[in-house]
Amino acid sequence: MPTLSTPKQRAGRNRTVTVLPEETARLSALIGSKEDLGRMNYNDLIVNADLMDCLDLIPDGYFDLIIIDPPYNLDKNFHGKKFSSMKAGDYEDYLRSWFHKVCDKLSPRGSLYMCGDWKCTSSMQRVIEERLTIINRITWQREKGRGASSNWKNGMEDIWFAVKNPKDYYFDVDSVKMKRKVIAPYRVNGTPKDWNETAEGNFRLTFPSNFWDDISVPFWSMPENTDHPTQKPEKLIAKLMLASSRPGDKVFDPFLGSGTTAVVAKKLGRHYLGIEVNREYCLWGAKRLLNAEKDNTIQGYADGVFWERNSLGAQKKLKAASQTLDFEWDE
Repeated sequence: MPTLSTPKQRAGRNRTVTVLPEETARLSALIGSKEDLGRMNYNDLIVNADLMDCLDLIPDGYFDLIIIDPPYNLDKNFHGKKFSSMKAGDYEDYLRSWFHKVCDKLSPRGSLYMCGDWKCTSSMQRVIEERLTIINRITWQREKGRGASSNWKNGMEDIWFAVKNPKDYYFDVDSVKMKRKVIAPYRVNGTPKDWNETAEGNFRLTFPSNFWDDISVPFWSMPENTDHPTQKPEKLIAKLMLASSRPGDKVFDPFLGSGTTAVVAKKLGRHYLGIEVNREYCLWGAKRLLNAEKDNTIQGYADGVFWERNSLGAQKKLKAASQTLDFEWDE
């Protein structure tokens, strides 16, 4: 077993998920291996293994939804497991080495989402279109990011939305509507038109677009935060999952990372299978799953709708739902 990194010393109010040495044995018991897949166990499982060793053990057409956050075409160190950038053609070959088999695991009416950045998104589009029909490209604002003196700061990432059958796939738009503040309220005969007047302000429910500016990247005072270098927010994954799956559906994440897809699936009543080669990340995911049994809230999602980032109404509701967690909130 690889040596796990020593937990950092953190401030008392830091909520970053860590695993103490005395927790390792208990959490390890919650993590499966490729042998578990051979025993026909595909639901509610984190598997610590290489993806290529697992794909032939998973039945084709099994999953209703697949969410993929693979290594981007960048030099990146995933806690000792390094990924090196390459020419676009070589990166596309890397994607093909596993993507076609992953697509085989998708049900005939299933949907697939793949995350990428500006550098690799065109390669992803080409490879996805070899097997699926692309329905849309979502761009989400990643408000964190380093500045650049000789280039534009990179503040966006993409998510490709694709299906097997463009004439027959599930999409629930009502489950992913956003609650937005009304800046210039319009009335007809004194009655609000397409908006509601509340004690917290004036709001309307809007249909979601393919540009998302309401996502907060996890940071130290959020209990979902880990030290994973490319962790996706639970709110981001929740949107994909609510729109493209039903309660009880089966969700697959072949690059699980710190466990976000599995955690969101548990909170939203879906079954999950996640594969992750890094043992430490699997332990973080297992601990987050245990935490989800006590707290199934998702930051920025309340009362069945998604709230704008840092909106006062959302903060009040989430504070009330998590009083015992001692969060810090941006006003």
